[in-house]
Amino acid sequence: MFKILFVCTGNICRSPTADGYMRKIVKAAGLQDRILIDSAGTSSYHHGEEPDVRAAECALRHGVDLRNLRSRPVRAEDFAEFDLILAMDSQNIWNLDMKRPSGDPRYEYAEVKKLLEYAPEYGENIPDPYYGNDGFENVYRMISAACDNLLNELKEIL
Repeated sequence: MFKILFVCTGNICRSPTADGYMRKIVKAAGLQDRILIDSAGTSSYHHGEEPDVRAAECALRHGVDLRNLRSRPVRAEDFAEFDLILAMDSQNIWNLDMKRPSGDPRYEYAEVKKLLEYAPEYGENIPDPYYGNDGFENVYRMISAACDNLLNELKEIL
């Protein structure tokens, strides 16, 4: 099983959107038994909370239901458990580098990179829409394009 973890700061906007969208397209492709998806935040500010209502409403307009997701922080074990950890921006990459345990080769397993490496036409960073009312549709577009491209790559190797 190939395991993917999507990561943003609080795990209530961008990473749950990616989590929900990726689950939807993986299921549509019939690969839900071969690809496991989860999301987490580099902070624990929102631990246990549902996704931001604006992100959830945006996703629902596109047929993606985020209501069953709950925020959780990145754990040390994530670096050993997941094959691919996809961060939403440069700050999250830095935060992940600080959280990855050192000195134990098990925690070197996961490949960490930015989600937009799968949709470079959108730049390098997916902006955080939390502090504004606009941007959720733009963020959804960026995430869905990157996830579509990621799934296409995974179909070739799985």
